[in-house]
Amino acid sequence: MVIGRGQMVIGRDQIVIAWGRNFGRHDPLQVQRRQSEIPETHEMAEKQLDDLFLETLKDIYYAERQILKALPKMAKAATSPELRAGFEQHHTETEGHVERLERVFELLGKTPRGKTCDAILGILDEGKSIMDEFKGTQALDAGLAAAAQAVEHYEIARYGTLRSWAKQLGHTEAADLFGQTLAEEEATDKKLTQLATSVVNKKAA
Repeated sequence: MVIGRGQMVIGRDQIVIAWGRNFGRHDPLQVQRRQSEIPETHEMAEKQLDDLFLETLKDIYYAERQILKALPKMAKAATSPELRAGFEQHHTETEGHVERLERVFELLGKTPRGKTCDAILGILDEGKSIMDEFKGTQALDAGLAAAAQAVEHYEIARYGTLRSWAKQLGHTEAADLFGQTLAEEEATDKKLTQLATSVVNKKAA
């Protein structure tokens, strides 16, 4: 049997490929059995809770620094004296939050470093849109209060989680620091709710 170049002969156990340039009946048939090649794989190191803890710490550190930049703009845009004062007070508190986070990094033996947080950027961008779209209207302050509460709710969720993980990992001092910040965030959220229901929502209606 003559097998042309590139033709395949399928047997019971193998596939034979004839690659000879002048392959004919008098040429020896070269058969090579090829086994499946399994690429070498390297297992990734298993991630642990302390890795997740550190990544989330970087996340909230970035978020707090972005909030520090946004609060003065929100205070300037607010027309309600009470709301403006609330934003200014929380700006001072947020400076303390950043300092506490830097202390946590120190406790872990890590350099303070943030990781881009798309969630907080989206929330703050919504607040900026409100300032742009409702500027000069009666609804502006209500929108600003709502935007600020969206920020607070994000922070409350993050600090609650970090405190829980810190306790689980045995980071007692870090857990206490997160607890202090969490209490301040919850107090700010409560103040915003009271201000919204008693003043700015009524003004907007």
